[in-house]
Amino acid sequence: MRDFFEGIQSFFEDFAFAPLDYMRSVELDSWFLANIVNWLFMIIGFLAFLYWMKQLKDVNDRGDERKDSTAHSFLG
Repeated sequence: MRDFFEGIQSFFEDFAFAPLDYMRSVELDSWFLANIVNWLFMIIGFLAFLYWMKQLKDVNDRGDERKDSTAHSFLG
């Protein structure tokens, strides 16, 4: 079993995390490149926020939402 877990360790240390090791090594040369993963997550989150706002606006424009006091139990 020890060889199995050491094989998993070797895979992640030598192959799977190699791009992250590279980004860590270029941190002093290019701050933007070292943080590219964070920038991608922020862009994805911003696009999801814009999509969500568009969907909320579409529902509001159609008038599908019940806004009276009996629509939710905690309002009335």
